[in-house]
Amino acid sequence: MQEINSKEPYKKKKIRSYPIVVLSVFYCALFASLLIYVCYYSRANKQELMNNSYNTRQQILVAQNKRGSIISRDGDVIAYTTTDDQGKEKRVYPYGKKFAHVVGYSTNGKAGIEALSNYYLINTGIDLQDKAALDEQNEKYPGDNVITTLDVKLQEVAYNALSARNGAVVVSNPKTGEILAMVSKPDFDPNTIAQDWDKLIADKSPDAKLLNRATQGLYPPGSTFKIVTALAYIRENPENYKNYKFTCNGRYVKDGAAISCYHGESHGNVDFISAFAKSCNSSFANIGLEVGRKTFQDTLKNLMFGEELPVPIRYNKSRAALDDATETADVMQLSIGQGATAVSPMHINMITSAIANNGILMKPYLVSAIRSDKGKEIKKFSAESYKRLMSEKEAEILTTMMEAVVQSGTATKLKGLSYTAAGKTGSAEFNNETSDSHAWFTGFAPAQDPEICVTIIVEDAGSGGSYAVPIAKRIFDAYFDEK
Repeated sequence: MQEINSKEPYKKKKIRSYPIVVLSVFYCALFASLLIYVCYYSRANKQELMNNSYNTRQQILVAQNKRGSIISRDGDVIAYTTTDDQGKEKRVYPYGKKFAHVVGYSTNGKAGIEALSNYYLINTGIDLQDKAALDEQNEKYPGDNVITTLDVKLQEVAYNALSARNGAVVVSNPKTGEILAMVSKPDFDPNTIAQDWDKLIADKSPDAKLLNRATQGLYPPGSTFKIVTALAYIRENPENYKNYKFTCNGRYVKDGAAISCYHGESHGNVDFISAFAKSCNSSFANIGLEVGRKTFQDTLKNLMFGEELPVPIRYNKSRAALDDATETADVMQLSIGQGATAVSPMHINMITSAIANNGILMKPYLVSAIRSDKGKEIKKFSAESYKRLMSEKEAEILTTMMEAVVQSGTATKLKGLSYTAAGKTGSAEFNNETSDSHAWFTGFAPAQDPEICVTIIVEDAGSGGSYAVPIAKRIFDAYFDEK
Protein backbone atom coordinates (compact mmCIF):
# COMPACT_ATOMS: atom_id res chain seq x y z
CA MET A 1 0.00 0.00 0.00
CA GLN A 2 1.28 3.46 -0.91
CA GLU A 3 1.92 5.72 2.07
CA ILE A 4 0.48 9.19 1.99
CA ASN A 5 2.94 11.95 2.73
CA SER A 6 1.23 14.11 5.29
CA LYS A 7 3.84 16.80 4.90
CA GLU A 8 2.74 17.54 1.33
CA PRO A 9 0.90 20.92 1.29
CA TYR A 10 -2.85 20.88 0.49
CA LYS A 11 -3.60 22.64 -2.80
CA LYS A 12 -6.79 24.77 -2.84
CA LYS A 13 -8.87 24.79 -5.98
CA LYS A 14 -8.75 28.14 -7.76
CA ILE A 15 -12.13 29.94 -7.88
CA ARG A 16 -12.87 32.00 -10.98
CA SER A 17 -14.33 35.17 -9.37
CA TYR A 18 -14.02 37.60 -12.31
CA PRO A 19 -17.64 37.19 -13.64
CA ILE A 20 -19.04 37.69 -10.13
CA VAL A 21 -17.08 40.92 -9.71
CA VAL A 22 -18.27 42.23 -13.08
CA LEU A 23 -21.88 41.38 -12.27
CA SER A 24 -21.62 43.05 -8.86
CA VAL A 25 -20.19 46.22 -10.37
CA PHE A 26 -22.95 46.21 -13.01
CA TYR A 27 -25.75 45.94 -10.44
CA CYS A 28 -24.15 48.59 -8.22
CA ALA A 29 -23.93 50.96 -11.19
CA LEU A 30 -27.53 50.15 -12.12
CA PHE A 31 -28.72 50.88 -8.59
CA ALA A 32 -26.71 54.13 -8.46
CA SER A 33 -28.20 55.21 -11.82
CA LEU A 34 -31.70 54.46 -10.58
CA LEU A 35 -31.06 56.44 -7.40
CA ILE A 36 -29.74 59.41 -9.37
CA TYR A 37 -32.74 59.26 -11.73
CA VAL A 38 -35.23 59.16 -8.84
CA CYS A 39 -33.53 62.17 -7.23
CA TYR A 40 -33.47 64.08 -10.52
CA TYR A 41 -37.10 63.21 -11.34
CA SER A 42 -38.26 64.22 -7.87
CA ARG A 43 -36.53 67.56 -8.18
CA ALA A 44 -37.59 68.25 -11.77
CA ASN A 45 -41.22 67.24 -11.12
CA LYS A 46 -41.64 68.38 -7.54
CA GLN A 47 -44.79 70.38 -8.33
CA GLU A 48 -46.52 67.45 -10.05
CA LEU A 49 -45.52 65.10 -7.23
CA MET A 50 -46.72 67.58 -4.62
CA ASN A 51 -50.06 68.08 -6.38
CA ASN A 52 -50.67 64.35 -6.65
CA SER A 53 -53.72 63.42 -4.58
CA TYR A 54 -51.84 60.44 -3.10
CA ASN A 55 -49.12 62.68 -1.67
CA THR A 56 -49.88 63.22 2.02
CA ARG A 57 -47.30 66.01 2.13
CA GLN A 58 -49.87 68.25 0.40
CA GLN A 59 -52.37 67.71 3.21
CA ILE A 60 -49.66 68.54 5.76
CA LEU A 61 -48.88 71.83 4.02
CA VAL A 62 -52.57 72.73 3.69
CA ALA A 63 -53.01 72.14 7.42
CA GLN A 64 -49.91 74.18 8.22
CA ASN A 65 -50.20 77.05 5.73
CA LYS A 66 -53.03 79.36 4.72
CA ARG A 67 -53.43 79.33 0.92
CA GLY A 68 -51.73 82.33 -0.69
CA SER A 69 -53.33 84.99 -2.88
CA ILE A 70 -53.45 85.32 -6.65
CA ILE A 71 -52.65 88.85 -7.82
CA SER A 72 -52.94 90.63 -11.19
CA ARG A 73 -49.99 92.26 -12.94
CA ASP A 74 -51.20 95.65 -11.67
CA GLY A 75 -51.50 94.57 -8.03
CA ASP A 76 -55.21 93.75 -7.75
CA VAL A 77 -56.03 90.69 -5.66
CA ILE A 78 -58.11 88.29 -7.74
CA ALA A 79 -58.20 85.36 -5.28
CA TYR A 80 -57.52 85.17 -1.55
CA THR A 81 -58.42 83.17 1.56
CA THR A 82 -60.34 84.41 4.59
CA THR A 83 -60.67 82.75 7.99
CA ASP A 84 -63.76 83.11 10.18
CA ASP A 85 -63.97 83.11 14.01
CA GLN A 86 -64.14 79.31 14.08
CA GLY A 87 -60.98 79.03 12.01
CA LYS A 88 -62.81 77.86 8.90
CA GLU A 89 -61.15 79.00 5.68
CA LYS A 90 -62.96 80.24 2.60
CA ARG A 91 -61.57 81.04 -0.84
CA VAL A 92 -62.78 84.40 -2.14
CA TYR A 93 -62.80 85.64 -5.75
CA PRO A 94 -63.51 89.42 -5.72
CA TYR A 95 -64.17 89.61 -9.48
CA GLY A 96 -66.54 86.65 -9.46
CA LYS A 97 -67.26 85.26 -12.93
CA LYS A 98 -64.91 87.60 -14.79
CA PHE A 99 -61.80 85.51 -14.08
CA ALA A 100 -63.66 82.23 -13.55
CA HIS A 101 -61.84 79.98 -16.03
CA VAL A 102 -58.37 81.45 -16.10
CA VAL A 103 -57.98 81.83 -12.31
CA GLY A 104 -60.03 78.69 -11.75
CA TYR A 105 -61.02 77.23 -8.39
CA SER A 106 -59.45 75.22 -5.54
CA THR A 107 -62.55 73.48 -4.20
CA ASN A 108 -63.91 70.20 -5.65
CA GLY A 109 -60.61 69.72 -7.43
CA LYS A 110 -58.53 72.47 -8.98
CA ALA A 111 -58.43 74.31 -12.28
CA GLY A 112 -56.77 77.32 -13.91
CA ILE A 113 -54.04 79.18 -12.06
CA GLU A 114 -55.26 77.61 -8.81
CA ALA A 115 -54.13 74.26 -10.22
CA LEU A 116 -51.10 75.58 -12.10
CA SER A 117 -49.64 77.30 -9.02
CA ASN A 118 -50.98 75.06 -6.26
CA TYR A 119 -47.45 74.08 -5.20
CA TYR A 120 -46.52 77.70 -4.49
CA LEU A 121 -49.86 78.72 -2.96
CA ILE A 122 -49.66 76.04 -0.25
CA ASN A 123 -45.98 76.63 0.52
CA THR A 124 -44.59 79.52 2.54
CA GLY A 125 -41.45 81.57 2.17
CA ILE A 126 -41.66 83.60 5.38
CA ASP A 127 -38.64 83.81 7.70
CA LEU A 128 -38.06 81.57 10.72
CA GLN A 129 -38.69 84.40 13.19
CA ASP A 130 -42.09 85.06 11.59
CA LYS A 131 -42.90 81.37 11.80
CA ALA A 132 -41.95 81.34 15.48
CA ALA A 133 -44.20 84.33 16.19
CA LEU A 134 -47.13 82.66 14.45
CA ASP A 135 -46.46 79.41 16.30
CA GLU A 136 -46.78 81.28 19.60
CA GLN A 137 -50.17 82.62 18.50
CA ASN A 138 -51.18 79.17 17.22
CA GLU A 139 -51.81 80.61 13.74
CA LYS A 140 -51.14 79.14 10.32
CA TYR A 141 -48.32 80.44 8.15
CA PRO A 142 -49.35 82.63 5.17
CA GLY A 143 -48.83 80.87 1.84
CA ASP A 144 -46.84 82.47 -0.95
CA ASN A 145 -48.59 84.84 -3.36
CA VAL A 146 -48.75 84.27 -7.11
CA ILE A 147 -48.26 87.33 -9.32
CA THR A 148 -49.93 86.79 -12.68
CA THR A 149 -49.56 88.36 -16.12
CA LEU A 150 -53.30 89.16 -16.21
CA ASP A 151 -54.46 92.74 -16.71
CA VAL A 152 -57.70 93.50 -14.83
CA LYS A 153 -58.84 96.26 -17.17
CA LEU A 154 -58.34 94.18 -20.32
CA GLN A 155 -60.01 91.19 -18.67
CA GLU A 156 -63.06 93.28 -17.75
CA VAL A 157 -63.28 94.88 -21.20
CA ALA A 158 -63.05 91.47 -22.92
CA TYR A 159 -65.62 89.97 -20.53
CA ASN A 160 -68.09 92.84 -20.98
CA ALA A 161 -67.57 93.00 -24.74
CA LEU A 162 -68.46 89.32 -25.15
CA SER A 163 -71.64 90.22 -23.27
CA ALA A 164 -74.33 87.50 -23.21
CA ARG A 165 -72.76 85.59 -26.09
CA ASN A 166 -70.91 82.32 -25.63
CA GLY A 167 -67.34 82.19 -26.84
CA ALA A 168 -63.81 83.02 -25.81
CA VAL A 169 -61.21 85.79 -25.89
CA VAL A 170 -57.42 85.48 -25.57
CA VAL A 171 -55.22 88.57 -25.26
CA SER A 172 -51.42 88.21 -25.20
CA ASN A 173 -48.15 90.06 -25.64
CA PRO A 174 -46.55 88.52 -28.74
CA LYS A 175 -43.05 89.67 -27.78
CA THR A 176 -43.05 87.98 -24.37
CA GLY A 177 -45.78 85.32 -24.38
CA GLU A 178 -47.57 86.93 -21.41
CA ILE A 179 -51.29 86.19 -21.36
CA LEU A 180 -52.94 89.51 -20.55
CA ALA A 181 -56.56 88.34 -20.53
CA MET A 182 -58.50 85.13 -21.02
CA VAL A 183 -62.29 84.95 -21.03
CA SER A 184 -64.62 82.02 -21.60
CA LYS A 185 -68.42 82.02 -21.66
CA PRO A 186 -70.73 80.58 -20.46
CA ASP A 187 -69.14 80.94 -17.06
CA PHE A 188 -69.68 80.10 -13.40
CA ASP A 189 -69.20 81.82 -10.06
CA PRO A 190 -66.05 80.41 -8.39
CA ASN A 191 -67.29 81.80 -5.04
CA THR A 192 -70.12 79.27 -5.04
CA ILE A 193 -68.39 76.38 -6.78
CA ALA A 194 -68.95 73.98 -3.86
CA GLN A 195 -72.70 74.65 -3.70
CA ASP A 196 -73.11 74.59 -7.49
CA TRP A 197 -70.81 71.63 -8.20
CA ASP A 198 -73.40 68.87 -8.59
CA LYS A 199 -75.46 71.01 -10.91
CA LEU A 200 -72.42 72.05 -12.96
CA ILE A 201 -71.14 68.53 -13.55
CA ALA A 202 -74.63 67.13 -14.15
CA ASP A 203 -75.36 69.71 -16.85
CA LYS A 204 -76.19 67.74 -20.02
CA SER A 205 -76.65 70.84 -22.16
CA PRO A 206 -73.96 72.00 -24.63
CA ASP A 207 -73.15 74.88 -22.27
CA ALA A 208 -70.41 72.96 -20.38
CA LYS A 209 -69.80 75.92 -18.08
CA LEU A 210 -66.67 74.45 -16.48
CA LEU A 211 -64.98 74.11 -19.89
CA ASN A 212 -62.42 76.79 -20.63
CA ARG A 213 -63.31 77.48 -24.25
CA ALA A 214 -60.16 79.56 -24.74
CA THR A 215 -57.88 76.53 -24.39
CA GLN A 216 -60.15 73.47 -24.38
CA GLY A 217 -62.80 74.54 -26.87
CA LEU A 218 -62.27 73.14 -30.38
CA TYR A 219 -64.01 74.99 -33.20
CA PRO A 220 -63.90 75.06 -37.01
CA PRO A 221 -61.50 77.97 -37.58
CA GLY A 222 -63.21 79.18 -40.72
CA SER A 223 -61.32 81.84 -42.62
CA THR A 224 -58.76 82.43 -39.86
CA PHE A 225 -57.28 79.16 -41.17
CA LYS A 226 -56.52 80.92 -44.46
CA ILE A 227 -53.42 82.17 -42.64
CA VAL A 228 -52.21 78.56 -42.63
CA THR A 229 -53.21 77.90 -46.25
CA ALA A 230 -51.54 81.14 -47.34
CA LEU A 231 -48.32 80.21 -45.55
CA ALA A 232 -48.29 76.79 -47.24
CA TYR A 233 -48.80 78.46 -50.65
CA ILE A 234 -45.99 80.96 -49.98
CA ARG A 235 -43.68 78.06 -49.10
CA GLU A 236 -44.70 76.23 -52.26
CA ASN A 237 -44.21 79.38 -54.40
CA PRO A 238 -41.62 81.55 -52.59
CA GLU A 239 -40.67 83.53 -55.70
CA ASN A 240 -43.96 83.87 -57.58
CA TYR A 241 -46.79 83.81 -55.03
CA LYS A 242 -47.56 87.40 -56.04
CA ASN A 243 -48.37 86.22 -59.56
CA TYR A 244 -51.45 84.34 -58.39
CA LYS A 245 -54.66 85.33 -60.22
CA PHE A 246 -58.19 84.02 -59.86
CA THR A 247 -61.67 84.99 -61.02
CA CYS A 248 -64.35 84.42 -58.39
CA ASN A 249 -68.01 84.11 -59.36
CA GLY A 250 -69.09 83.14 -55.85
CA ARG A 251 -68.68 79.39 -56.30
CA TYR A 252 -65.81 77.03 -57.12
CA VAL A 253 -66.27 73.48 -58.43
CA LYS A 254 -63.55 70.84 -58.74
CA ASP A 255 -63.90 67.07 -59.24
CA GLY A 256 -67.59 67.30 -58.44
CA ALA A 257 -66.99 69.13 -55.15
CA ALA A 258 -68.20 72.71 -54.65
CA ILE A 259 -67.22 75.57 -52.35
CA SER A 260 -69.22 78.79 -52.07
CA CYS A 261 -68.09 82.18 -50.83
CA TYR A 262 -69.80 83.60 -47.74
CA HIS A 263 -73.42 84.37 -48.71
CA GLY A 264 -72.48 83.50 -52.31
CA GLU A 265 -70.66 86.81 -52.81
CA SER A 266 -68.79 87.16 -56.10
CA HIS A 267 -65.36 88.76 -55.62
CA GLY A 268 -64.44 89.05 -59.30
CA ASN A 269 -60.76 89.18 -60.26
CA VAL A 270 -58.48 88.76 -57.24
CA ASP A 271 -54.78 88.31 -56.63
CA PHE A 272 -53.19 86.52 -53.66
CA ILE A 273 -53.44 89.44 -51.23
CA SER A 274 -56.91 90.66 -52.24
CA ALA A 275 -58.26 87.09 -52.07
CA PHE A 276 -57.01 86.95 -48.50
CA ALA A 277 -58.27 90.44 -47.62
CA LYS A 278 -61.75 89.72 -49.01
CA SER A 279 -61.69 86.20 -47.53
CA CYS A 280 -62.58 84.59 -50.85
CA ASN A 281 -63.46 80.93 -50.19
CA SER A 282 -63.47 80.01 -53.87
CA SER A 283 -59.97 81.34 -54.38
CA PHE A 284 -58.57 79.68 -51.27
CA ALA A 285 -60.12 76.32 -52.16
CA ASN A 286 -58.21 76.62 -55.42
CA ILE A 287 -55.03 77.72 -53.60
CA GLY A 288 -55.23 74.74 -51.27
CA LEU A 289 -55.42 72.35 -54.20
CA GLU A 290 -52.39 73.99 -55.83
CA VAL A 291 -50.24 73.40 -52.74
CA GLY A 292 -48.30 70.13 -52.72
CA ARG A 293 -49.55 67.66 -50.12
CA LYS A 294 -46.15 67.37 -48.43
CA THR A 295 -45.76 71.16 -48.18
CA PHE A 296 -49.23 71.44 -46.67
CA GLN A 297 -48.57 68.56 -44.25
CA ASP A 298 -45.23 70.03 -43.18
CA THR A 299 -46.84 73.42 -42.62
CA LEU A 300 -49.57 71.91 -40.45
CA LYS A 301 -47.00 70.02 -38.39
CA ASN A 302 -44.78 73.09 -38.10
CA LEU A 303 -47.75 75.10 -36.81
CA MET A 304 -48.41 72.39 -34.17
CA PHE A 305 -51.65 70.88 -35.49
CA GLY A 306 -52.10 67.54 -33.78
CA GLU A 307 -49.07 68.33 -31.62
CA GLU A 308 -48.53 69.15 -27.96
CA LEU A 309 -48.81 72.88 -27.23
CA PRO A 310 -46.77 74.88 -24.69
CA VAL A 311 -49.94 75.99 -22.90
CA PRO A 312 -49.61 76.20 -19.08
CA ILE A 313 -53.19 75.13 -18.24
CA ARG A 314 -55.49 72.38 -19.49
CA TYR A 315 -55.99 72.41 -23.26
CA ASN A 316 -57.04 70.23 -26.18
CA LYS A 317 -54.96 69.56 -29.27
CA SER A 318 -56.15 71.00 -32.56
CA ARG A 319 -57.02 68.80 -35.55
CA ALA A 320 -56.30 69.23 -39.25
CA ALA A 321 -56.07 66.01 -41.26
CA LEU A 322 -54.31 65.76 -44.61
CA ASP A 323 -52.48 62.94 -46.37
CA ASP A 324 -51.95 61.63 -49.89
CA ALA A 325 -55.33 59.89 -49.82
CA THR A 326 -57.33 62.97 -48.81
CA GLU A 327 -60.03 63.60 -51.41
CA THR A 328 -60.38 66.86 -53.34
CA ALA A 329 -63.53 67.88 -51.47
CA ASP A 330 -61.81 67.47 -48.11
CA VAL A 331 -58.74 69.43 -49.21
CA MET A 332 -61.00 72.26 -50.32
CA GLN A 333 -62.80 72.23 -46.96
CA LEU A 334 -59.47 72.16 -45.09
CA SER A 335 -58.15 75.10 -47.10
CA ILE A 336 -60.93 77.38 -45.82
CA GLY A 337 -60.92 76.02 -42.25
CA GLN A 338 -64.01 73.84 -42.52
CA GLY A 339 -64.72 70.12 -42.60
CA ALA A 340 -62.98 68.07 -39.90
CA THR A 341 -60.63 70.90 -38.95
CA ALA A 342 -60.92 72.01 -35.31
CA VAL A 343 -58.78 74.46 -33.36
CA SER A 344 -58.75 76.27 -30.03
CA PRO A 345 -58.71 80.08 -29.75
CA MET A 346 -55.44 79.77 -27.80
CA HIS A 347 -53.79 77.91 -30.70
CA ILE A 348 -54.92 80.53 -33.22
CA ASN A 349 -53.59 83.23 -30.87
CA MET A 350 -50.20 81.49 -30.74
CA ILE A 351 -49.92 81.32 -34.54
CA THR A 352 -50.94 84.99 -34.78
CA SER A 353 -48.43 85.94 -32.09
CA ALA A 354 -45.64 84.22 -34.01
CA ILE A 355 -46.50 86.29 -37.10
CA ALA A 356 -46.41 89.44 -34.95
CA ASN A 357 -43.05 88.41 -33.48
CA ASN A 358 -41.15 87.90 -36.75
CA GLY A 359 -41.98 84.19 -36.89
CA ILE A 360 -40.91 83.22 -33.37
CA LEU A 361 -43.46 81.85 -30.92
CA MET A 362 -42.83 82.89 -27.33
CA LYS A 363 -43.95 80.35 -24.75
CA PRO A 364 -47.31 81.50 -23.32
CA TYR A 365 -47.28 82.05 -19.57
CA LEU A 366 -49.66 83.21 -16.86
CA VAL A 367 -47.44 83.60 -13.79
CA SER A 368 -44.65 86.17 -13.62
CA ALA A 369 -43.45 85.81 -10.01
CA ILE A 370 -43.93 84.10 -6.66
CA ARG A 371 -43.60 86.29 -3.57
CA SER A 372 -43.85 85.61 0.13
CA ASP A 373 -46.49 87.28 2.30
CA LYS A 374 -43.89 89.94 3.17
CA GLY A 375 -43.06 90.58 -0.50
CA LYS A 376 -39.81 88.63 -0.74
CA GLU A 377 -39.33 87.23 -4.25
CA ILE A 378 -39.28 83.43 -4.15
CA LYS A 379 -39.20 82.78 -7.89
CA LYS A 380 -39.36 84.82 -11.08
CA PHE A 381 -40.63 83.71 -14.47
CA SER A 382 -39.59 85.48 -17.65
CA ALA A 383 -40.13 85.41 -21.40
CA GLU A 384 -38.94 82.25 -23.11
CA SER A 385 -38.71 81.50 -26.82
CA TYR A 386 -40.51 78.27 -27.73
CA LYS A 387 -39.70 77.77 -31.41
CA ARG A 388 -39.69 79.41 -34.81
CA LEU A 389 -42.97 78.72 -36.63
CA MET A 390 -42.03 80.55 -39.83
CA SER A 391 -39.21 82.58 -41.32
CA GLU A 392 -38.96 86.31 -40.73
CA LYS A 393 -39.75 86.89 -44.41
CA GLU A 394 -42.86 84.70 -44.25
CA ALA A 395 -44.05 86.56 -41.15
CA GLU A 396 -43.51 89.87 -42.96
CA ILE A 397 -45.59 88.71 -45.95
CA LEU A 398 -48.43 87.48 -43.72
CA THR A 399 -48.37 90.77 -41.78
CA THR A 400 -48.79 92.69 -45.04
CA MET A 401 -51.71 90.46 -45.97
CA MET A 402 -53.33 90.92 -42.55
CA GLU A 403 -52.91 94.69 -42.85
CA ALA A 404 -54.80 94.50 -46.15
CA VAL A 405 -57.69 92.81 -44.31
CA VAL A 406 -57.99 95.95 -42.16
CA GLN A 407 -57.37 98.48 -44.88
CA SER A 408 -59.53 97.06 -47.67
CA GLY A 409 -61.03 93.76 -46.54
CA THR A 410 -63.33 92.31 -43.93
CA ALA A 411 -61.97 94.14 -40.86
CA THR A 412 -62.27 97.78 -41.94
CA LYS A 413 -63.87 98.66 -38.58
CA LEU A 414 -60.23 98.74 -37.34
CA LYS A 415 -59.19 101.20 -40.03
CA GLY A 416 -58.31 104.86 -39.44
CA LEU A 417 -57.72 104.62 -35.69
CA SER A 418 -54.95 106.09 -33.54
CA TYR A 419 -53.10 102.77 -33.92
CA THR A 420 -52.62 100.48 -36.90
CA ALA A 421 -53.91 96.91 -36.76
CA ALA A 422 -53.46 93.72 -38.75
CA GLY A 423 -55.77 90.73 -38.58
CA LYS A 424 -57.95 88.07 -40.12
CA THR A 425 -61.67 87.52 -39.73
CA GLY A 426 -63.53 84.26 -40.00
CA SER A 427 -67.09 83.00 -40.31
CA ALA A 428 -66.94 79.31 -39.44
CA GLU A 429 -69.97 77.25 -40.39
CA PHE A 430 -70.86 74.55 -37.86
CA ASN A 431 -74.32 73.52 -39.05
CA ASN A 432 -74.49 72.42 -42.68
CA GLU A 433 -78.28 72.45 -42.74
CA THR A 434 -78.76 76.03 -41.55
CA SER A 435 -75.34 77.57 -42.39
CA ASP A 436 -75.04 78.87 -38.82
CA SER A 437 -71.57 80.23 -38.18
CA HIS A 438 -69.21 81.29 -35.43
CA ALA A 439 -67.60 84.73 -35.71
CA TRP A 440 -63.79 84.87 -35.50
CA PHE A 441 -61.12 87.52 -35.40
CA THR A 442 -57.42 87.23 -34.72
CA GLY A 443 -54.92 90.07 -35.03
CA PHE A 444 -52.42 92.42 -33.46
CA ALA A 445 -51.48 96.07 -33.05
CA PRO A 446 -49.59 98.22 -33.83
CA ALA A 447 -49.14 96.39 -37.13
CA GLN A 448 -45.44 97.15 -37.58
CA ASP A 449 -44.36 96.95 -33.94
CA PRO A 450 -46.91 94.67 -32.24
CA GLU A 451 -47.52 94.91 -28.51
CA ILE A 452 -50.85 93.13 -28.17
CA CYS A 453 -52.41 90.13 -29.90
CA VAL A 454 -56.15 89.44 -29.67
CA THR A 455 -58.09 86.33 -30.70
CA ILE A 456 -61.88 86.14 -30.42
CA ILE A 457 -64.59 83.62 -31.18
CA VAL A 458 -68.26 84.43 -30.75
CA GLU A 459 -70.40 81.33 -31.00
CA ASP A 460 -73.33 81.27 -33.44
CA ALA A 461 -73.01 84.99 -34.14
CA GLY A 462 -72.49 85.24 -37.90
CA SER A 463 -69.65 87.02 -39.67
CA GLY A 464 -66.37 87.84 -37.96
CA GLY A 465 -66.31 91.33 -39.42
CA SER A 466 -69.68 92.18 -37.89
CA TYR A 467 -69.39 90.57 -34.45
CA ALA A 468 -65.78 89.71 -33.54
CA VAL A 469 -64.00 92.77 -34.94
CA PRO A 470 -65.95 95.28 -32.77
CA ILE A 471 -64.91 93.29 -29.69
CA ALA A 472 -61.29 93.41 -30.83
CA LYS A 473 -61.59 97.16 -31.30
CA ARG A 474 -62.80 97.63 -27.71
CA ILE A 475 -59.85 95.61 -26.40
CA PHE A 476 -57.30 97.43 -28.57
CA ASP A 477 -58.80 100.79 -27.55
CA ALA A 478 -58.60 99.89 -23.85
CA TYR A 479 -54.97 98.80 -24.21
CA PHE A 480 -53.80 101.94 -26.04
CA ASP A 481 -55.86 104.25 -23.81
CA GLU A 482 -53.75 103.02 -20.88
CA LYS A 483 -50.49 104.00 -22.58
